[in-house]
Amino acid sequence: MKRISHWIDGKVAAGTSGRCGAVFNPATGEVQAEVDFADISEVDRAVATAKAALPAWRATNLSRRAEIMFNLRELIDANRKEIAALLSLEHGKVLSDALGEVSRGLENIEFACGVPHLLKGSYSEQASSGVDVYNIRQPLGVVAGITPFNFPAMVPMWMFSTAVACGNTFVLKPSEKDPSVTMFVAELLKQAGLPDGVYNIVHGDKVAVDRLLDHPDIAAVSFVGSTPIAKYIYETGTRNGKRVQALGGAKNHMLVLPDADLDMAADAAVSAAYGSAGERCMAVSVLLAHETIADSLVGKIQERIPNIKVGPGDEPGNEMGPLITGEHRDKVAGYVAGATKEGARVVVDGRDGAPNGGFFLKPSLIDDVKPGMACYDEEIFGPVLSVVRVGSYDEGVDLINSNQYGNGTAIFTRDGGVARQFQFDINVGMVGINVPIPVPVSYYSFGGWKASLFGDQHMYGPEGINFFTRGKVVTSRWPDPRTSKVDLGFPQNR
Repeated sequence: MKRISHWIDGKVAAGTSGRCGAVFNPATGEVQAEVDFADISEVDRAVATAKAALPAWRATNLSRRAEIMFNLRELIDANRKEIAALLSLEHGKVLSDALGEVSRGLENIEFACGVPHLLKGSYSEQASSGVDVYNIRQPLGVVAGITPFNFPAMVPMWMFSTAVACGNTFVLKPSEKDPSVTMFVAELLKQAGLPDGVYNIVHGDKVAVDRLLDHPDIAAVSFVGSTPIAKYIYETGTRNGKRVQALGGAKNHMLVLPDADLDMAADAAVSAAYGSAGERCMAVSVLLAHETIADSLVGKIQERIPNIKVGPGDEPGNEMGPLITGEHRDKVAGYVAGATKEGARVVVDGRDGAPNGGFFLKPSLIDDVKPGMACYDEEIFGPVLSVVRVGSYDEGVDLINSNQYGNGTAIFTRDGGVARQFQFDINVGMVGINVPIPVPVSYYSFGGWKASLFGDQHMYGPEGINFFTRGKVVTSRWPDPRTSKVDLGFPQNR
């Protein structure tokens, strides 16, 4: 049985706690590896290693940091197929989806290559007579990332690329459900020239998470996951004096107006709802269909669903793989089972004809959904699309704005004025106009509003730079000794 251990001080570190977890192949339902679970002492060792590496890494010049990021970029690009295969094996996503994940993560490495420019400060000469003022951004110290199962390659790249390039050292606690890809990337970081101790990995469960949250040497924690856990991470981390960004769950709505291209909208809804088996925080899970075109749009989506090829991720031609665990598959199926009892209409039941032997569930489509139903109110995180019929643009906007989540949303229309009004009206952090999954490119920042984000900085991009650094303003004077004198007055600029 394959054993997955920690990564501390530039090498694999076997677990000593005596605890471990099972890593499944979701396509077969079989256990294909075991992963060590860290205890407090192992977390402490990883943090101590990162702390010891900090002074030298912080003093490393920006050109060298950028060079390492460039090296890493080339190594990830050269090994993208191997990374995708690991993703498919442990997460279950199809290879095309896994390759897409690697590409989007790679964008963040490329952004970090520009760290010499990104950390430039500003300078004001002669702010007062003989006085210059300038600001600089400096690293926080030892920082931590806690990442989810659904993007085990991309989300860590969101975090560590920025954090390390800015001069911090890093401790990652990845999902215990699909941990192998993080170990592979750690090897690539070492090959890229990153000094030992700068990047460390501890696997585990709540024991490891809680120790990172209360460890006195951790300056900041970055998290992506469900809203209840994000709230816990934020409250616990900030209570312990840490800077925290915690991205939570979502219930992303897609509003389709009567003037929209319905074939394009149907294609977008199917892609955004069922891609990656719906296990992504930017999946469209609610379709707000204007009542005048709802029947036609639902029909077009229904026509497309049977063409989606569901099966093991490593088999060519498959477009949707299994869910991550049998327990999660059963939970998602429960929303479909309960929809009819609540008054909704199951148009396509994904429980029918799902492949045997793994954690499979085919796409489901539920019509006549209303707020108050579980399939509308709760984050399902699976291949289930709920259709809510609305009578107007205003009704659609009100539903989106009244939802507890504010991660992503989209509108489909040919009317530029309406689209512009939508982006103005909507209380959501990421907006798509005829784009169903509006994930920002790496030089912008990712994150939602309301219960989808705890903290005041979004992930990666410019806000990621701000999160992993802190500003310092320096006021300097090199006066002529002949003019020096005692002055007990308050400093003035005039």
